[in-house]
Amino acid sequence: MREGASEAKIAAVAHYETSDLFSPEEIVAFELADAMTITPPNVTDELFARLQRYYTEAHLVELAAIICQENFRSRYNTTFRIEAVGQYCPVAGTPPLERVPLNAAGGPEAASH
Repeated sequence: MREGASEAKIAAVAHYETSDLFSPEEIVAFELADAMTITPPNVTDELFARLQRYYTEAHLVELAAIICQENFRSRYNTTFRIEAVGQYCPVAGTPPLERVPLNAAGGPEAASH
């Protein structure tokens, strides 16, 4: 690892809600990422108020921008079937995404029965 989080902490990200490795500031940041990532996004007033306890407005803008960028990258790469080239570490216990075949119009192919 270059710097930052320990391997144990990285492995615990998928279970941040129940892990004792994360601070309240980190947990609420993960909650923001989850709320921004679901479709449709659902960042509640209560969540935003908790974020404001730990982060300044500038920090929140940067954090939200990073989450947006990662969501964009994930959706873009999935759409165009861009595979990882060893520059990330998958979260332990996360199943690989199912690849849905696309038709000529770019939509999912109809299932054959």
